[in-house]
Amino acid sequence: MGLQEEISVARQRVVTDGYDMSIGEVINLYRNDELVIAPAFQRLFRWDDERKTRFVESIILGIPFPPIFVHQDEKGVWELIDGLQRISTILQLTGDLKGERAVLLGPLVLNGTKFLPSLSGKRWNESAEGVGDGLGTSTQLWIKRARIRVEILQAGSSPTAKYELFQRLNTGGADLSPQEVRNSIAVSIDNTFFDWLVRLSKTPSFIATTRQTASAIEAQAGVELVLRFLAFRNIPYQSGLDVHEYLDGAMIELASDAAFDRNAEEQVFIRTFDFLNEALGESAFQRWDGQIFSGKFLMSIFEVLASGLSKNLAAYDLMQSKDRCEKITEKAKSLNNDPTFSENSGAGVRGTTRLTKLLPIAEALIKP
Repeated sequence: MGLQEEISVARQRVVTDGYDMSIGEVINLYRNDELVIAPAFQRLFRWDDERKTRFVESIILGIPFPPIFVHQDEKGVWELIDGLQRISTILQLTGDLKGERAVLLGPLVLNGTKFLPSLSGKRWNESAEGVGDGLGTSTQLWIKRARIRVEILQAGSSPTAKYELFQRLNTGGADLSPQEVRNSIAVSIDNTFFDWLVRLSKTPSFIATTRQTASAIEAQAGVELVLRFLAFRNIPYQSGLDVHEYLDGAMIELASDAAFDRNAEEQVFIRTFDFLNEALGESAFQRWDGQIFSGKFLMSIFEVLASGLSKNLAAYDLMQSKDRCEKITEKAKSLNNDPTFSENSGAGVRGTTRLTKLLPIAEALIKP
């Protein structure tokens, strides 16, 4: 298929519309559950009061701001894809934001700005003390009548279009990491799948062998490692495909697959990391220098050792604990002796090259 044909086919996957509407109309849609923000997305609402204030100031001063993107389902309900920070700020300001996050945040109290220093201490309505800290009716009306552009991804688009759009709009910015974008996609498809990934990432032996700090656990940094492990076992890697695109696709496929046996995969995951922890502990994914395991966590070792061991569990299950530990340690030490591993595990090797070369040999390298 040539480029022009590929473009024609790809364009048919996305059906869009868009128009301007008032902020007051957007608020009413949210109040009536006709504009939905997935509850887990509220965890990603992370603007501080200064950024919220500057956005409110932009609305008041008529300074243009980017459009929001929504997905329209078969019933006509809009699901927010991009614009979480802006819409949540408006809803927090007006007191309409729903959910636990709204309770935690409380009312938005604005700061003073260079152009509007009198915004300091202002909120939507007067406080109980009635000290003149409300924005006032005229400013409220100005905000509610301000226009916002809404870009709509319609229901006729391909089933994965909204996830692809969310990924493209949110990856690369300072606010969301690629894995946080994937987490949001997983929540959109099946929040129980996301919760399951988080639960696996808290497995004690997994935390120990991947040497996760308390801050890393809080930030759910291990979720990407869990996804990598599951993806390598279940989704063939297409040579040359960008690693993050591969993980995006794997997340969508695994979360959407009703036949994917989570219970069986969970047992494999737990046994794999229990065996690694028993044998190597926090040295599991460090390089053997001929004397000791040392250095930082290496993704190449994680990919080969964890994936390879998971595919040889039946053989390792038959061993006594002492023999199993010795064999796993021996395999970990021997990785650098394999020329393919040595050539494709260095810092200068691209992720696409590493996965293409190492994943196919992982099972054989760790076979007892």
